[in-house]
Amino acid sequence: MIRINHEVKASDLKSKLTRFWELSAKKIKLIETHYDESKGSPVFTIDGKYSTRGWTEWTQGFQYGSSILQYDATGEKSFFETGRKKTVEKMAPHVSHMGVHDHGFNNISTYGNLLRLMKENKTPFNEWEKDFYELALKISGAVQASRWTTIKDGGFIHSFNGPHSLFVDTIRSCRALVVSHCLGHVFQAEGDVKIDLLERTIQHLKATANYSVFYGEGRDSYDVWGRTAHESVFNAKDGNFRCPNSQQGFSGFTTWTRGLAWAMCGFAEELEWFDTVDETTLDPDSYRDGGKNNLESLLLKAAKATCDFYIENSCTDGIPYWDTCAPGLSKMGDYLNKTADPFNSYEPVDSSAAAIGAQGLLRLGKYLQNKGGDKNGDRYWHAGLSVMNTLLDEPYLSTNDAHQGMILHSIYHRPNGWDHIPAGSKIPNGESSMWGDYHIREVSLYLQRIINNEKYYTFFNCI
Repeated sequence: MIRINHEVKASDLKSKLTRFWELSAKKIKLIETHYDESKGSPVFTIDGKYSTRGWTEWTQGFQYGSSILQYDATGEKSFFETGRKKTVEKMAPHVSHMGVHDHGFNNISTYGNLLRLMKENKTPFNEWEKDFYELALKISGAVQASRWTTIKDGGFIHSFNGPHSLFVDTIRSCRALVVSHCLGHVFQAEGDVKIDLLERTIQHLKATANYSVFYGEGRDSYDVWGRTAHESVFNAKDGNFRCPNSQQGFSGFTTWTRGLAWAMCGFAEELEWFDTVDETTLDPDSYRDGGKNNLESLLLKAAKATCDFYIENSCTDGIPYWDTCAPGLSKMGDYLNKTADPFNSYEPVDSSAAAIGAQGLLRLGKYLQNKGGDKNGDRYWHAGLSVMNTLLDEPYLSTNDAHQGMILHSIYHRPNGWDHIPAGSKIPNGESSMWGDYHIREVSLYLQRIINNEKYYTFFNCI
């Protein structure tokens, strides 16, 4: 369980953040100089050097998005120019990619961040450039929404596994639909039928909250408050839920911690957006959600449950192992009452889950603090700061000038054996991932802007 430091303040991390961005600049330049883009998108490191892994193209937006975030944090114009240039040159295929559920990753991280900077007056305004970013985001949201499976109580964006498959991580792709909707896009299907992107957003959020998250209400023998299933399997013909499953976790009845972290972050940021929506926009006669209050209650329940589970099932320093029931954990004694050990002989930690989860904790904490009347706001906020205090230091912060990664001890796919095991070790450790590096940059930018009293960072600042 996380040992929450209730005294730590965001400003206490200021010097660590300064060091972080200095290291980050070097890492981005290393990749630009040495990575061969003809091999595909960089995914994770092997011996400190980024490599690729063909599965789906879901990490390129994190690469170029990292440069854009670096500019936002430091004002170094060269990073903005690189991020903008590479987005224009390389990201168009991701906008129209029909085969993935990752539009909220690739395109919000690039086109969305570029548009956001312009809207925040951090880059010069240009009408045609703005229109270009907006068009990309409009189409991206519509393409993402086209991956649709109807079920008995709504529907969801299905994963690359097929129409039967709801992935918990796809909740972060709801951002693509929200942005497209808010930019006024009309998604049309056969016979010019107009499909409501907001309704699809709501239905996907509901499906994730109802089927991917557990609440200790007796759903099955492994129903524990806040645990998540990576994949929820449906009969695509009759719309019935069949079972939980997992692609990257140990099983459908255990919790893959990166999937948990995606849920934490996704529910929290969508809560922030829905808080800006007028009640009449969510007319219960038009949407099967019972109106804004019922929807926010459902999202808040899911956000609290997942954040609580993370706090309870991470080590004292805020770092989780890759799956909360990974088989080797039984050999590690009372591991949850110790700091995480990335160099143990049994099971790897996953720092990328911590980087993503920290943002979920901080956003939920800030949301509840702003609402008032819920003492858990401070608990989640300080839990997020406690995790960040760990991540922004060794052994997780990558300080070796030759290592291209930003945050160490990230895991990609443990069941498939894709992660590099260094000589002399029995488990993967010491490596980085493009999503872990992007998300540690994103949450660091989030904190820095709070410390500096800048505009609160959200994905919908681009609208």
